[in-house]
Amino acid sequence: MRKKILLLLSSLLCMLLLTGCGGSNEKTIVFSDAGWDSVKFHNAVAGLIAEKAYGLKVETMNGSSPIMEAALVRGDVDVNMELWTDNVATYQADKAAGGIVDLGVNFDDNRQGLYVPRYVIEGDPQRGIAPLAPDLKKVADLARYSNIFVDEENPSKGRIYGAIPGWAVDEVLFKKYEYYGLDKNYIYFRPGSEATLNTAFVTAYEKGLPIVGYNWEPTWISGKLDMVLLEDEPYTEQGFAEGKTAAPSVVVMVAANSRLPGRLPEYTEFLKKYHTSSALTAKALAYIGDNKATYDQAARWFLQQHDDLLAQWLPQDKAEAVRAALKEK
Repeated sequence: MRKKILLLLSSLLCMLLLTGCGGSNEKTIVFSDAGWDSVKFHNAVAGLIAEKAYGLKVETMNGSSPIMEAALVRGDVDVNMELWTDNVATYQADKAAGGIVDLGVNFDDNRQGLYVPRYVIEGDPQRGIAPLAPDLKKVADLARYSNIFVDEENPSKGRIYGAIPGWAVDEVLFKKYEYYGLDKNYIYFRPGSEATLNTAFVTAYEKGLPIVGYNWEPTWISGKLDMVLLEDEPYTEQGFAEGKTAAPSVVVMVAANSRLPGRLPEYTEFLKKYHTSSALTAKALAYIGDNKATYDQAARWFLQQHDDLLAQWLPQDKAEAVRAALKEK
């Protein structure tokens, strides 16, 4: 009798634990949120489809990238809509061990490096802006244009906006700054936050002023402003680490806990077909910024603007269910 009671209590405890973990519920899908705008947006799109087409309850778990990767392996999280494969140290090992599975590529056309507004090179007749650096094409060319990108605190030198202190790419960019001899006539300025960096670009852009600095795609900045990525030498792993080449494009996967395909096979088929691009993502993020929209509002707008994606991603009946939901107030 005592053994039966213990077994019963043990079973009840397991059931309670499973109920507490959203990913174990057959009607619940849990998304990973490591904190940046684009993953929040993609979670909102996939979440809307989960609810309206598949009748699933949607939950989100927040944390840093390493914590979210561990949660994905454990099954606390079901899916990561935006797993930056080169930036997760355990990604290959987690796949090899069977903890996670790749479902498909969300986008792989992302870029990062030193950008300038297009009007700096080509001018903008509608705004009365003449081209200030018509021959500026490569990072190495910056050496000739320090008098254009003047540092406010030290006008005898130019200013290059670097990455955020503590980011791995900041170290790479500073090496690039030294490798091309830009330290002779430029100040390498580290903005204290992403918001500070974005404000510098937007302020310069609105005033039609020259600016050069680090940025990446996709962001609302790349969706809103017409920017040019300065060319560099073709990427090599060692060359990039030493600041001598362009950065690589990172394959951004839709990755899932290995148990998800068996638990939600139909929804998994949708996730396998989910594919966007940096440009599409950036436009959605710009919509959020311009309209002070929520991620959920942006998801609805995005699917209304890109009905063709519903046809690519979903069976006809599921696509119609989402279309009907999008017409609701």
